[in-house]
Amino acid sequence: MGCDGGTIPKRHELVKGPKKVEKVDKNAERAAKWKYCALSQEKLRRPIVACELGRLYNKDAVIEYLLDKSAERPNAEAVLHIRGIKDIKELNLTDNPEWEGERRNTKGDRYEDIHCGMFICPVVGLEMNGKHRFCYLQTCGCVFSDRALKEVKTEICHKCGDPFKDDDIVVLNGTKEEVEKLREKMEERRAKAKTKKSKKSKAAETVSTPAESKDNAQSPPVDVAGGNSLQGGTESSQSAVAGPSGPSTSMGTKSSAASATKRSIQNMGEKSEAFKSLFTTHSSAKRSKDQTSNWVTHTPYHF
Repeated sequence: MGCDGGTIPKRHELVKGPKKVEKVDKNAERAAKWKYCALSQEKLRRPIVACELGRLYNKDAVIEYLLDKSAERPNAEAVLHIRGIKDIKELNLTDNPEWEGERRNTKGDRYEDIHCGMFICPVVGLEMNGKHRFCYLQTCGCVFSDRALKEVKTEICHKCGDPFKDDDIVVLNGTKEEVEKLREKMEERRAKAKTKKSKKSKAAETVSTPAESKDNAQSPPVDVAGGNSLQGGTESSQSAVAGPSGPSTSMGTKSSAASATKRSIQNMGEKSEAFKSLFTTHSSAKRSKDQTSNWVTHTPYHF
């Protein structure tokens, strides 16, 4: 049976078979991990940071996320484990001299190598394009290939010279099994940090409580001694005063002391005029009736 125009349909056009499983292009998947930010899906540009799970981010994208976590983002699941700026490390990358950036193949008249990486290993020279395994050190942030760390086994960074341990090595864009291991290490590290903080707080409390108890234990005898001395002094003064004249002399001394304290500074003859002019009771600080303003004034002094 033919169609109009004498065409004959084929079987795959009439019979619908099972759908083929769509396969992800490995090159595209590799480029998405190593050339684009895991959060904003934009091209990686300096400064580039990495988390404890080995994912690559643009630093400004992570800072924007930390400032506003309520905003909706397409890949927010990739940064749920990042609590603050301390959970990421800025990477010390080595530029690839063959990388031309956006200027390459502008005319489209030559071959474009999609496997060319922006960065390379400073020891071996392998390109960081996803074909080779790369790691970074949490101590200094330097990035090396796994081959360089295996061939040149040292406890000092090849680039900056900082010491590191095996636990400080984090694989970049590792497999699912490697990411799970890194997650377990991250949880253990955070649990240890919490226990250290709790121990420090408990130690500070124990140090403060004995000091307070010592102060409380030493303060009562001092007060009692002071009270006894005060009582003895008052008794002696009363006995000295209550001699021939009785309580009248004590009242006279109190009134003289009160009058001495209430004496104005301006009446003190031993003080100079420069010293007296510092106070508001001086004649230069007083205002006349013409100079006084309404009750709402700029200065709080009213004379």
